[in-house]
Amino acid sequence: MDRMPLELGWVEVVTGCMFSGKTEELIRRLRRAQYAKQAVIVFKPEIDRRYAEDAIGSHAGNRLRSVSVRSASEIPRYVEDAKVIGIDEAQFFGSDVVSVCDQLANEGRRVVVAGLDMDYLGRPFDPMPELLAKSEFITKLLAICVACGAPADRSQRVVNRDPRVLVGAHDAYEARCRRCWDPDRFEPVQTSLPLGVNLAEKTGSER
Repeated sequence: MDRMPLELGWVEVVTGCMFSGKTEELIRRLRRAQYAKQAVIVFKPEIDRRYAEDAIGSHAGNRLRSVSVRSASEIPRYVEDAKVIGIDEAQFFGSDVVSVCDQLANEGRRVVVAGLDMDYLGRPFDPMPELLAKSEFITKLLAICVACGAPADRSQRVVNRDPRVLVGAHDAYEARCRRCWDPDRFEPVQTSLPLGVNLAEKTGSER
């Protein structure tokens, strides 16, 4: 959705596993809004410093300037007259990201959110389930399993560390399919398969 009907806001969620192209898709949508001369602002959690302090970045190398915040509750103070708001890595925010997205949409703004739907143990990654339930538009992206090449919807952690929140990329995670995913195994697979390739997209809407 690129055009906003007068005074109508909504929430779009782009989700999937690691390397499925979530941030790439977020950047694509936000740039289209910029081309349409809509005021855009982008946010990311302060703990995500993988690519730049002041930009979101995809594994494919695309960048878009952003504002880093410690919590979702800080977002409204920066929005000002922006009509399109992007939020990356939403799973790293607390439950208040849901109410913030609701508030912004109720104000007539388009909110585009990207985040992991499951953690490395295959559990729903809060607050994403609630955000998915309350959004108007949902896009689920799939990656390519590095072990067998099948469609992948799970994030395999390949380093043995306990915290649920571990910000990382190829050094810490791989995309795996249901069959090849093993939450108790931490050895990376040696493969020549490309990472970060979007295989499929599931789009739906709920109101």
